[in-house]
Amino acid sequence: MANTNSAKKATRKIARRTEVNKARRSRVRTFVRQVEEALASGDADRAKEAFRVVQPELQRAATKGVLHANTASRKVSRLAKRVKALSTATA
Repeated sequence: MANTNSAKKATRKIARRTEVNKARRSRVRTFVRQVEEALASGDADRAKEAFRVVQPELQRAATKGVLHANTASRKVSRLAKRVKALSTATA
C-alpha cells in the first residue's frame, strides 16, 4: 500500500491512465473486428471501408503507447494484404 503522498498520487494517475488505455484498446479491437467480419463475409467494399477507418486508429494507438509501433504496423500490413487479396479475387 502506498504510504507517501506522491505514491498515492501516482496510484491515482495510474488508475486514470489504465481506464483511458482500456477504452483505446477496446476501440481498436472493435475496428479490427469490423474488418475481420467484412473479410469473412467476402464483402470487398465493406472491407475496404473498414480498413480505411482502422488504419489511423491503429497508428493512433501506437502513438499513444497503447500498442507497440511495430505491432500496429504489422496489424495494418496483414489486414491490408487480406483486403487486397479479397479485392483482387472478387474483381
